[in-house]
Amino acid sequence: MLSPLVRRLAAENSLDVNAIAGTGVGGRIRREDVEKALASGGTKTLAPPQPATAPAPTTAPAAAAPATAPAAARTQPIPAGTNDPRDETVTLSRMRLAVAGGMMASLANSASVWTSIEVDFDNVEKIRRKYKDQFKKETGASLSYLPFVSRATIDALRAFPTVNSSIDIDAKTMTLHPYVNLGIAVDLDQQGLVVPVVKDADGLNMRGVAKRITELAGAARGKKLGSEDMKGSTFTITNPGPFASYASSPIINQPNVAILCTDGVKRRPVAVGDAIAIHPTGIIGLVYDHRAFDGSTASLFLMHIRDSLEQRNWEPEVL
Repeated sequence: MLSPLVRRLAAENSLDVNAIAGTGVGGRIRREDVEKALASGGTKTLAPPQPATAPAPTTAPAAAAPATAPAAARTQPIPAGTNDPRDETVTLSRMRLAVAGGMMASLANSASVWTSIEVDFDNVEKIRRKYKDQFKKETGASLSYLPFVSRATIDALRAFPTVNSSIDIDAKTMTLHPYVNLGIAVDLDQQGLVVPVVKDADGLNMRGVAKRITELAGAARGKKLGSEDMKGSTFTITNPGPFASYASSPIINQPNVAILCTDGVKRRPVAVGDAIAIHPTGIIGLVYDHRAFDGSTASLFLMHIRDSLEQRNWEPEVL
């Protein structure tokens, strides 16, 4: 039996599922199998033969006519470009095609909603300034905001297990994962994205998480990442913050039900009691599948992360 995601991804790319070798349990075709077939130019399905002459029109109730109009509009071809002689047309890479297919399949499969929260990083910044050189020397990893956010997120996933789950509407089931396999989106010099996975991240302290993220990101950029390194995520973090983004709404990494986005941190005026101070602040956003949980859970989950970042004593984890 094919999952809804696999069916949609295959249909949108006209792939013949009978020609795809499944690597799941019992030979079941998984998302990764479809993406691999897509990247290698997999076997296409044949279009059904068209009748030589159009069939005689049938009489339909008048009320049904408006319902068919939107569908007809969606089948209209995309308008041609400018056709300017200065334009340059290039062939999309296999990676770009795989990313495109995965993104569209995710949008089609999830009821995606975005919510966000503002975080005062002053508590984190004090620890970063004090220990960043020592941390780098001893672990090989930079003491950026990402390790702090990752550790706070792992604890929040423990507190809100539905955020760390998978959902199958056809089977009417939700699978809760009693571990955290943390996916970290890695940009490959603007040529595409991969998501290596920190397996059992909930068993690591912040030093361990930071070191593993650095190792996996380096392997990805050095084209040394194995396929097993990108399987099995239960939750994903994407981090456009270094590119000075303000508030982003990423696409869920299937089969996760949510993805966290850490945007840029900038010094801004904030209220501290009755006074105004200049603190580093930033937006943390969550895109989640509304089929799996509701806005109250999403907001409480983000509050848990915010409170950890703003109030926890991080020094023991850094040392």
